[in-house]
Amino acid sequence: MTVQQGAEIAYANASQTALTLSWTNPNFTFNTGVSSLDVNYNIEIDTAADFSNPSKKVISVSKDLSYSFTVSDLNDILLNQLVLAPAVSHTLQIRVVSSMANSSAQVVSNTVQLDVTPYAIPPKVQPPASGQLYIVGDATDGGWNNPVPVPAQEFTQLSTTLYEITINLIGGKEYLLIPVNGDWSHKYAVKDKKVSGLSGGGDFGYDLGDNFPGPANSGTYKITVDFQRGKFTVTPQ
Repeated sequence: MTVQQGAEIAYANASQTALTLSWTNPNFTFNTGVSSLDVNYNIEIDTAADFSNPSKKVISVSKDLSYSFTVSDLNDILLNQLVLAPAVSHTLQIRVVSSMANSSAQVVSNTVQLDVTPYAIPPKVQPPASGQLYIVGDATDGGWNNPVPVPAQEFTQLSTTLYEITINLIGGKEYLLIPVNGDWSHKYAVKDKKVSGLSGGGDFGYDLGDNFPGPANSGTYKITVDFQRGKFTVTPQ
């Protein structure tokens, strides 16, 4: 695999090409000769030399032997997939894993190492202007009563875009997040509560249509809300 670097990673260059990767077809050969089947390629981008980071970025490419990233796309991967701090230099590892479309045969390319510095971008979901966040719903002890009991149902603000709460949740119920206690005008919710696995975390947004689905089982959970990435996680404690 070879890498051609383009424009500097900077907001002013957002639409320009930052990086182009190129590789060759491994021409898988079996005892019957070179295979004529299509080859699939996975581009792996990670901060760990052994690509063990569970947050590594994997991009699937079918047939093509090159792939380009715009500055904006690459910066989004750095910030929102790999969760790297902006304005700080980080070392990336990039490789391509080739495999047959119908088998587990794999060929792994050389690893290219790059130093990158992502730039800050606006949060994917606008954080509460109040700097406060509350949970309401029948998954909580306070039910759908609004205002909610505080401090039991008030999040702790860890940064301007990150909030966290550890709370008892009632299994099989639902909840919403609100920026102003006692006010139903605006809420943070999910687009479709039927998405598989959403009770453990996923995407959320501002004034969307569905409640957050709570965990199936009652217990104590840590809820982390990341406005920068537009993601939330729910972890049993």
